[in-house]
Amino acid sequence: MRVDKKDYIRIDIPFQGKTDEFTQQYIGLFNDSFPKTDIFADMDGENVIVYLNKLDFIKFKAFVKQQRAHNVRLFDQMLEKIQAIKSYNIKGSKRIYANYNAERKVKHRKKKEIKRDKMYYTRDNDFSRDKNELPDEYQNKIICGDSESELKKLPDNCIDLIFTSPPYNFGLDYTGQDDDHYWEDYFDKLFAIFRQCIRVLKFGGRIVVNIQPLFSDYIPSHHIISNFFINNKMSWKGEILWEKNNYNCKYTAWGSWKSPSSPYLKYTWEFLEVFCKGTLKKEGKKEDIDITADEFKEWVVAKWSIAPERKMKEYGHPAMFPEELAKRVIKLFSYQSDIVLDPFNGVGTTTAVAKKFKRRYLGIDISQDYCNKAIERLK
Repeated sequence: MRVDKKDYIRIDIPFQGKTDEFTQQYIGLFNDSFPKTDIFADMDGENVIVYLNKLDFIKFKAFVKQQRAHNVRLFDQMLEKIQAIKSYNIKGSKRIYANYNAERKVKHRKKKEIKRDKMYYTRDNDFSRDKNELPDEYQNKIICGDSESELKKLPDNCIDLIFTSPPYNFGLDYTGQDDDHYWEDYFDKLFAIFRQCIRVLKFGGRIVVNIQPLFSDYIPSHHIISNFFINNKMSWKGEILWEKNNYNCKYTAWGSWKSPSSPYLKYTWEFLEVFCKGTLKKEGKKEDIDITADEFKEWVVAKWSIAPERKMKEYGHPAMFPEELAKRVIKLFSYQSDIVLDPFNGVGTTTAVAKKFKRRYLGIDISQDYCNKAIERLK
């Protein structure tokens, strides 16, 4: 069977020793074990040349293990080389290496985006591109008060990033506030605050809301909140799953047991809803970027496995998110010297992490006790 080697990735493996009949025998065995349209090997002097198009990787690893039992190490080198290739597509049981992104390409993509009316829900927004400076009396401050009232004191378009986790209305014992409101009242107040958040956010700024639905009430808070931002012309950037690995909720004592009557679904994760104002692209100086290449590659995969906060008793707060969560949001969605706002600041995780990573900050909370603790953390 003739093949065009241009359709393959070439991998050179310097072979320790001569490529003798023994080596040829095992190369032949390898070529007989896999379709030539997928992968095949050849010899060139003291090198073994592998031509890779696609590969059933599980089958390949089993083959390597089998030959290792016969003390043949050539295929371990081959496995190491192939494992180092991180760019591939998956189709069925095979990894596609050569031209791996060919199937993903869409012809006339820009034209089709226009036809679909990309982000149609943001059409006719009246967001201003003008930016205002946050007044000095609000920079790097913790303010005790009602967020709706306090935010009304700020000028338009003065905040770069809002990261917050509002009370979930679960009935938890917060200091200075209730957490068991009638649902319509809860959302009315929450959205009054979020309207002010949209107003004070700069063009290109981001809002990231950490929320968990109350599954026992069948209230999809993350969807209701997302619909609010969409209805207010904000651009949906994406949704991040915060995997808490909380396996205490692996089994359920609610709903129907071993019956399709009414099974109760349990979750080990929370949601981070990400929205942008006016544009998905945020302008900033290159020298103010502090996210590393490894962090970026890991964090843009929108499932973050982070353990829950362990110090809630120490701070006297029943629903804190961990500093690692704030760190990722702040470094991924803002530049150094940007202004980060949390209108439900609690004991100050957002503001403490913002300061640590050289952002300016503003935290607002209705509880004086929580505000005092947030100030202490900043020290």
